[in-house]
Amino acid sequence: MILLVTPCFAQATGHVQVKFVKAALVVGGGGGNGVLIYRGRHYRFVVSGFSLGITAGASVSWLEGTASGIRDVNDFAGSYALVGAGGAWAAGVGGVSMRNEHGVVLMLKGPKAGLEFAANLGGLTISLR
Repeated sequence: MILLVTPCFAQATGHVQVKFVKAALVVGGGGGNGVLIYRGRHYRFVVSGFSLGITAGASVSWLEGTASGIRDVNDFAGSYALVGAGGAWAAGVGGVSMRNEHGVVLMLKGPKAGLEFAANLGGLTISLR
């Protein structure tokens, strides 16, 4: 009997960990870094973002969650769009859902420290290192 094995090109879910630092007063910006664990490998990435709307304060978020819809690790990199509302006073929990141009969906949540109130439209760019 001969068994042929072909590579799997189906979508797989990755695990994401990211630290993001943000400061804002109407227009805000921030950045950070993280790691994507996808199919047993670790991929480091940098993240940068902006927000425009009702935003004031500064915060640090340690987010963790999933990246779904990945067919190739390069699909993870790109521009993510988000619309959200949230806030933190001294400490709290933040969460976000975003989608990029390759169809990858990030579902992230985690603790947030600082003083921030936000109801805004923003964007995020992820680049693999």
